[in-house]
Amino acid sequence: MNPIVEFCMSNLANGSHETFETLEKDPNLDVLEYGCLSYCTKCMDSLYAIVNGDIVEAETPDELTKRIYQHIEDNPLF
Repeated sequence: MNPIVEFCMSNLANGSHETFETLEKDPNLDVLEYGCLSYCTKCMDSLYAIVNGDIVEAETPDELTKRIYQHIEDNPLF
């Protein structure tokens, strides 16, 4: 089972699309996009994704990508 990384369409439009495109190329991840993830205050304040149910936030797309991979490494599924 691959780690699941979920993105909100509004946050993709706010700048996390670079992270989405990078992660989507990784065959070891399941990357999904939704119309809304109901974290509107997070969406307005920073870039974020939901990684296996946990919120991962950052200020830049590069930082978000690094934090997502770090979160996956620190919190293995098995």
